[in-house]
Amino acid sequence: MLIDTLAPRNRLSACALAMALGLAGGAGLLATATPALAQTGAAVRGLPDFTDLVDQVGPSVVNIRTTERVSARSSAGPMDEEMLEFFRRFGLPMPNVPRQQGPQQRDEQPRGVGSGFILSADGFVMTNAHVVEGAEEVIVTLTDKREFKAKIIGADKRTDVAVVKIDATGLPAVKVGDVSRLKTGEWVMAIGSPFGLENTVTAGIVSAKQRDTGDYLPFIQTDVAINPGNSGGPLINMRGEVVGINSQIYSRSGGFMGISFAIPIDEAIRVSEQLRASGRVSRGRIGVQIEGVSKDVAESIGLGKSQGALVRGVEPGSPAEKAGIEAGDIITRYDGKPVDKVADLPRLVGNTKPGTKAGITVFRRGASRDLTVTIAEIEPDDKPVAKAEEGQGGKSGKQPTSSAQQLGLVVAELTPAQEKELKAKGGVRVVSASDAAARAGLREGDVIMALANVEIRGLKDFEAAVAKADKAKPVSVLVRRGEWAQYALIRPAR
Repeated sequence: MLIDTLAPRNRLSACALAMALGLAGGAGLLATATPALAQTGAAVRGLPDFTDLVDQVGPSVVNIRTTERVSARSSAGPMDEEMLEFFRRFGLPMPNVPRQQGPQQRDEQPRGVGSGFILSADGFVMTNAHVVEGAEEVIVTLTDKREFKAKIIGADKRTDVAVVKIDATGLPAVKVGDVSRLKTGEWVMAIGSPFGLENTVTAGIVSAKQRDTGDYLPFIQTDVAINPGNSGGPLINMRGEVVGINSQIYSRSGGFMGISFAIPIDEAIRVSEQLRASGRVSRGRIGVQIEGVSKDVAESIGLGKSQGALVRGVEPGSPAEKAGIEAGDIITRYDGKPVDKVADLPRLVGNTKPGTKAGITVFRRGASRDLTVTIAEIEPDDKPVAKAEEGQGGKSGKQPTSSAQQLGLVVAELTPAQEKELKAKGGVRVVSASDAAARAGLREGDVIMALANVEIRGLKDFEAAVAKADKAKPVSVLVRRGEWAQYALIRPAR
């Protein structure tokens, strides 16, 4: 095993630095430096001491081993496993081991090692869902070396949170911290079992908060050293409180590279409460496909700033359709809370109890509208998201118009059959797209539903909207392609 040793970088005061360099004017240097520090308001602090935190929280952290049953038709026979390990470790040719014939057997094999922490004194332990996924048996080891077989109470893959239960009482439970008080740059510490090395302590700072890496979680990013085996262990603040569950790392090598992610403890506790109550997590859904809103699109349609979630598609019969939400709407508020970015909406809706009525504010063609939606429950097994279909073919009932060719567009009326197939209330079909329209991504078969914030129900509306649009500026176009809708900006050549 190779061990890299790095010398610590100590912070020296100005006086100590002068003495180390043998300068006679060390005191003068200190006198000069101190006012400068006072003027900038900089606080000179020593590095934190984590020893008390380790003593305080360490007993609440557990090691988790899992096993699974695998099929096997052969065994080592007379060859001892330790001898086989000897051959493997030193790169010697493996001996030919006679294979035993017989019926297929299911042997219990080690599956993995992870971490966890005691959530309550009566034996509930929190960890990651991926630590216990597929496990036949879960073994929890306390710091006093006691071992318990654990029962999996429930696991939620979407948030990667799991709760297991051991038969014990009077256990040292962790203190749960307030994530809203956590600040970027704050010192934090992790305890876990990286590579199976139990009770390993690492420390660092909070690198960022609200880091979007998943649909339902805004992760805490840190530079605390996290490696395989740390999964499920606690992230601890300087008050000895758990503020997160170490879950993921960013790595190109499989090892730690300075970026790790923790599940905020408030989100994890919400999930754990449902798991303990029913063994599963119930989440809300409204039935929309969404994407972000770019700055250019926001400015062109009068939204002002890049915010909200653009509705690209609405599922037939969904709560969103029943509430009147349309493709092309931008959801800016949900249940009184702002939707600043697209990832906010799934979290807000997902945390809403199914059956609840919630208010939704949408931005549609230059104005805001308030709607009410009844939340449905998300299905346990997600159905695959329908792919965007190619543009609809067929001939229209009228000849294409050429009045919009300055935008690079030739359009035509939708036939009644096309309107029925698309379930559209109107629009015009793109017969051809060239120049500026082609550069904006439009293509034959697309259906234009709005132009410059004007609803398009047919050729007459389209002609009027094109005539009023300022061709010297980017023109916003709401386009439907198959079941999906999105905004495009047509920028006329200058």
